[in-house]
Amino acid sequence: MTTILSKFRKKNKEKKKEEKQERKRIFNLNDEAIEESYDLGEFLGKGTFATVKKGTNKSTGKKVAVKIIDKNNIDVKIESLKTEVKILMNVKHDNIVNLLDVFEDNDHVYLIMELMMGGELFDRICNDFPNGYSEMHASLLIKQMIEAVQYFHGKGIIHRDLKPENLLFEGPDDGSRIKIADFGLAKIWSGDTLVKTACGSPNYVAPEVLLNDMRGYTFAVDMWSLGVILYVLLCGFCPFFDENTPALFRAITQGNYSFPSPYWDDISDSAKDLIKRLLVVNPQKRLKPEEALLHPWIKEKQSDIIIKGGEGCITANMKKFKDDRSAASFTGEENDDDEDDDE
Repeated sequence: MTTILSKFRKKNKEKKKEEKQERKRIFNLNDEAIEESYDLGEFLGKGTFATVKKGTNKSTGKKVAVKIIDKNNIDVKIESLKTEVKILMNVKHDNIVNLLDVFEDNDHVYLIMELMMGGELFDRICNDFPNGYSEMHASLLIKQMIEAVQYFHGKGIIHRDLKPENLLFEGPDDGSRIKIADFGLAKIWSGDTLVKTACGSPNYVAPEVLLNDMRGYTFAVDMWSLGVILYVLLCGFCPFFDENTPALFRAITQGNYSFPSPYWDDISDSAKDLIKRLLVVNPQKRLKPEEALLHPWIKEKQSDIIIKGGEGCITANMKKFKDDRSAASFTGEENDDDEDDDE
């Protein structure tokens, strides 16, 4: 009798354990353990929500990046993770870091991503162009970013956190493609709700995100961020920069920036015009991706003369800005009028 009761209790305990584990599962995409398909190797980086390691496909030998997300981390928002994976499964573009597979166990979600070995935007520029670079080079880079934004906007996706840290080069070779990464703050938007969640990175966030009023915000926030990135590409520092966060946000919401001499003296009027059309406080008057791609500074071949960058080299300005900046993103509680991103 004792034996039967013990077996029943053991079976019941195992059943409850399985039910608990099942409840913890976020996705039903792959029941295979990651170790069966991939060898995990060297540590590549760490963020607030995840650790990234290099991985090797056991069958093909292909190198990948494995983003490991701890489901027990109190900072991990499950709905945001679901949205990120849903987005990555539905985008495929030459200028977006592609998702290759998803694995999950009781404690972790593993996102198998393309391995980007060329470094992030500013690091790569500082390493490859110690004496500066040209408007032509900057134009070719920003064009790739605009094309990627046009693509995912067409799929109803707002990135909400475009910044140099999320712009990665595919490889170390000259002419390597640049790709947009990290859709962790991205939003799928159908146009029938108000998006009002305050999130992004302080230096690159659009005014309407900070104002957080009844009008909400739309795809235009990504074009503002590209305007900031372009500004930095051409002078080496940010249009909005203040150690005092309220003062920084006030400058952004008022669109208070300039093209100071001597740093901008040799930059073309066409480049400045594109920036002015992107850094517009009123999002309805800001250029859309398709409009930006038709701008002469993007559409026509630009000067290959090295940008002087004022008193010092533009790359030196960028290196100082890169070292002084904070790369941290921020996000508030989702307070959009209708959160309906579930699969």
